[in-house]
Amino acid sequence: MSQDNNKPLALELKGIDKRFGTVHANRGIDLQVEKGTIHGIVGENGAGKSTLMSIIYGFYQADAGEMFIDGQPLIAKDSKAAIDAGIGMVHQHFMLVHNFTVLENVILGAESSPLLNRSMSDARATLKQLEKDYNLQVPLDTQIQDLPVGIQQRVEILKALYRGAKVLILDEPTGVLTPQETDHLFKILAALRDQGTTVIIITHKLREILAVTDNVSVMRQGAMVAHLKTKETSREELAEQMVGRKVLLRVKKGESTPSQERLRVEQLNYTDKHGVPRLKNLNFSVRAGEIVGIAGVSGNGQSELLEVLAGMKALTSGRFAFGDTWITHEAPLNAEQIRHLKVAHVPEDRQAQGLVTAFPASEAFILGYHRDPQYNHKVLMKQKDIVADCAKQMKKWDVRPPIPDLKTANFSGGNQQKLVLAREVERDPDVMLIGQPTRGVDIGAIEFIHQEIIRLRDHGKAILLVSVELDEIFSLTDRILVLFDGQIVAEVNTADADERMLGLMMANAHEEEVAHG
Repeated sequence: MSQDNNKPLALELKGIDKRFGTVHANRGIDLQVEKGTIHGIVGENGAGKSTLMSIIYGFYQADAGEMFIDGQPLIAKDSKAAIDAGIGMVHQHFMLVHNFTVLENVILGAESSPLLNRSMSDARATLKQLEKDYNLQVPLDTQIQDLPVGIQQRVEILKALYRGAKVLILDEPTGVLTPQETDHLFKILAALRDQGTTVIIITHKLREILAVTDNVSVMRQGAMVAHLKTKETSREELAEQMVGRKVLLRVKKGESTPSQERLRVEQLNYTDKHGVPRLKNLNFSVRAGEIVGIAGVSGNGQSELLEVLAGMKALTSGRFAFGDTWITHEAPLNAEQIRHLKVAHVPEDRQAQGLVTAFPASEAFILGYHRDPQYNHKVLMKQKDIVADCAKQMKKWDVRPPIPDLKTANFSGGNQQKLVLAREVERDPDVMLIGQPTRGVDIGAIEFIHQEIIRLRDHGKAILLVSVELDEIFSLTDRILVLFDGQIVAEVNTADADERMLGLMMANAHEEEVAHG
């Protein structure tokens, strides 16, 4: 379906084209965004979505094409010009100074007076009104580093509104949010729309596109391939348009056939450096040939559990074993020693824990395994072998672009995730600890990653999987453990669970529900 040209447009693009060397990132893009609407742009990683938004915001200059805002030519020679024209952008990785307060971050570069105190006073009054208008309450005098990510995102939205944004672009806005924070963000976006702000959301999460947008455009391989009214489309149609073929939205898997125990956890406790108990008396096991999922609202101990089991943090008491090797507080093993027990770890935060983004892909691909004889001469690294192996796995895992020498930072989030998964899976581990396997990953890659995880299970691997995506938990796992406040409050076979039951368990309200019938 084409867009309705009779409605006033907040933003219009005509024939936008952009190349980076041999990569044709945007191919003659036409786009019309109606004023006062929420417009979704979806596409696989590498489809050109972020490049297009960066052109609108002035980070990149188009090689060809025209842009218009409110019918007037938009010449975004830099981000300041775009901001002055009424464009605001909230990036996937927030652009905030962590040891500045909220108020200081908002006025940075947009001071109203040469006198800092006058600027702070003026900004405080304006922000109080914006908070009231858009239900965007934030503690103005708190440092960013002391705020959860959901509140940090509100600060980014406030920054854009304070600078007069009429069109607000959000790049993968829910990638770091809990379900509750996501719900609140959608209420904020609806309020912005109702007040006349135009919102553009770049995402790969089709459920969210269908829940919050009015219109949606689909990009594939740098081209715009569809413009649809959200109420007239479906997840299946959007997925097919994104990938160019039909996509399985839930992976097919047979019954598991668990065998010997590969991981056992007994009375495991972990207290953090501030003296806060994060894990409390955990007892569970994972057997070869099964996937055990850890469900729970983010922040209930899932991250700490993976880090303790992977040797990144030392348990406080209790013990756990991989095979016959027990790890205790008195006899700890570090991450390298645990890898030697044929344990692989895919961390929740690929950029902070899984990669060095300044390294080329070939070096990122061997992190943690760089001492292996196949890569290491003890004095010099076997560079040709490293690059060749990386190229082989990039092809197998469909990492785009398949260039081992390209800096890891220059890959999209989904392709970074494929690099991490390829590195860990190709070591043929007995046990896999997987955190948020498809966070920030497009739908075609999600299907691929899910199929790989099921393949690993069917080849006898023991898999412990943490995900905040309930669809993912239901699709992949055989058993589910629910963590609440660092404790396992429920265990259920996945086949016997449903979303409502799991939601009650995650809130630790299931026993009360049973008691009240």
